[in-house]
Amino acid sequence: MQHMDKTHTTNLPDALIDEALLLDNQLCFAMYSASLAMTKAYKKILAPLEITYPQYLVMLVLWEKDGVTVSELGARLFLDSGTLTPLLKRMESMGLLHRNRDAGDERRVVVSLSDGGRALREKAKAVPQQMSCMLPTLDQIKALVMELKQVRKGLVDAEDE
Repeated sequence: MQHMDKTHTTNLPDALIDEALLLDNQLCFAMYSASLAMTKAYKKILAPLEITYPQYLVMLVLWEKDGVTVSELGARLFLDSGTLTPLLKRMESMGLLHRNRDAGDERRVVVSLSDGGRALREKAKAVPQQMSCMLPTLDQIKALVMELKQVRKGLVDAEDE
């Protein structure tokens, strides 16, 4: 399919336009349906840990770097505070993390792991292995992740124009 920006239009033949409008030819649908399938698979795997997929993503960030601000967490997960705050409150009530005002700047809230959140990491070690059984090879996954990051970057950059 030919790339068209806002300032350049091309008279495409009707056959190419018809082909471009097929659902199975849409990158957005391939990504959307893969995301739905991925979330469904994670739901089953995460059920014994008693956390949801979005909660798992928060835990991944905190296991990587404990003590991050809500804004840092939101930036890493591409979530706004309106979505993130209720999620964090729920996780705090579950005993997975703590939210505290930054002593140096009261406007900032720092999110850190609780003992329960640290303990959950041990149980979660099996999650990537369980997922890998359902996915292509590690090299294919790495290549796909890089390509999807490029897609996201292109979309974000275009949004900023």
